[in-house]
Order: sequence, then structure tokens, then C-alpha cells
Amino acid sequence: MSDGPNQARMEVRLIDYARSPLEKLYAAFRTCYSADSPIEIWQKIEAEKISREKIREFIGERLKTGHASPLEQVVFWFAISGVSRSLSHQFVRHRIGISFEQQSQRYVRFKQDQLAFVMPESWSRAQLDQEFAGLLGQISELYARALKAGIPAEDARFILPNAAPTNFHVMVNFAEMLHICDLRLCVRAQWEIRRMVALMRAEIKRVLPEIALFLQPKCGENRMGYCDESRADWEKCPLGRVRPHKADLFAMYQQYGRRKAEPLGEAEFKAVEDQEQL
Repeated sequence: MSDGPNQARMEVRLIDYARSPLEKLYAAFRTCYSADSPIEIWQKIEAEKISREKIREFIGERLKTGHASPLEQVVFWFAISGVSRSLSHQFVRHRIGISFEQQSQRYVRFKQDQLAFVMPESWSRAQLDQEFAGLLGQISELYARALKAGIPAEDARFILPNAAPTNFHVMVNFAEMLHICDLRLCVRAQWEIRRMVALMRAEIKRVLPEIALFLQPKCGENRMGYCDESRADWEKCPLGRVRPHKADLFAMYQQYGRRKAEPLGEAEFKAVEDQEQL
């Protein structure tokens, strides 16, 4: 998206985050694996009996295990503006561990002569950007006439397109942020939401690089480690040259593994039920 007349500009800012996030993560994880009470763990943290380096190391090891529930105790607040309603319809599908406040088209009357909008670069590459802008100009004019005629903003908004910009105030915990990055940093995600999430990651990295390194697309070495999309998509992906495809991993297992991979049958489920201890 290029900046131009009446085009919305995406902005993402980390407003705040939970105080002492690394210490909170350490205490949450340690509570699960220690005979010490949470109060005793915090007393050790506050007395600096546990070095910051040890805290970082312990958190890193726990994150590798996939133990996710303590991550819900670290929270971030973001201010996001200048994104399209097309993006917002995707973003609000994330529902667990995240809270949204979004600019209303019912209570906000857009009074500018020409409504701002988000235009994908693909329209410019197709040399249809002037037609796009022209249509938005017509919509802007009709919207303004509707308001002037006394049509309530909640009814006038019916003609506003997915290109209309919107703003968010977002609270999200670290566990959900990992999930969002899994999906939305993948190159198969739409360009706009991919760019927004990349900016959210950059904001977290600016203040908490120790945990930001886990914010990756799902193929990242700190996440699943491989691509589980179609081979055709993997071959087109710029990350495909450094991340393996799951089919290749299974092929290697079939060739070099101690046993062949077979579909799970009822005998396997019975074995799982009967297994008392690993």
C-alpha cells in the first residue's frame, strides 16, 4: 500500500505491557515445577536471588516445551489505526486471549470531503487504481449527501466498502499473540494483516527481545519448525528455501525411521487407553 491522496496510513504502537513480564513468566512456570509457593518464588525474585540470565534461560526452555498457559499472564496493549474493514473482519476472528475496541461506523460520522480508504498495490499494478479511487469518490459523495439529507450515520454506513479504514485498541496476551503470528505471518495470509502483525511483533521486539524471538510464522524454528500448507504454496514461499515441508519430513521418517508411519487404528487407541505410565 502506498501513501497517496486520501489513502489511510497504517500505524501500530505498543501502548503498554504487563509490568515485569519476564519475572511473571518465570514465576508462573516455576510455580508448576517447584515445591516453593508462589509467594516464596516472588520473594526470591525480588531479593535478586535468581539472576535475570537464569530467568531468561528458564523461560526459553519452558517455551520450547509448548507449555502455554503461563503465557496468558503476560499482556500487551496496542493502538492500531488506518487498517481496512477487510482486515478487521479477519482480525476479530481471533477470540481467545484478546479483547478489541473498534471505531464505530454507527456513532462516528465521517465528515471529510473525500473519505480515506485502503487500496492494495495490486490495483495499481493492474492499472486500475484510478477506477478504484473514482468509485471511492462517488461513494464519498453519496455518503455525505445521505448525512446531509438526514439519513442516520448507522444507515448511511451501508454503502461504505471494505476499503474504509478503521481503528483498534487491542489487549492481547502472549499465548494468543503467538497463535496470531503462527497464522498471520505466514505468507499465505493477506498482505495487510501480515504487515500489521509484523509491526506488532516489531513493537514487542523493541521492548522484550527475549520473548519476541518466539513470535514467528508457524514454520519458524521456534514454532512447529516445518510448513504444513500445500506443497505448491510451500514452493512459492520465500521461506521455503530455509524451512522444510512436512511431506519431506515424513518421507525421511519412512526411509530412515525405526518404524514405518501408519494410520492410527483402534488397536493404537486401545494401547493409549491402557498405557499407565510413559
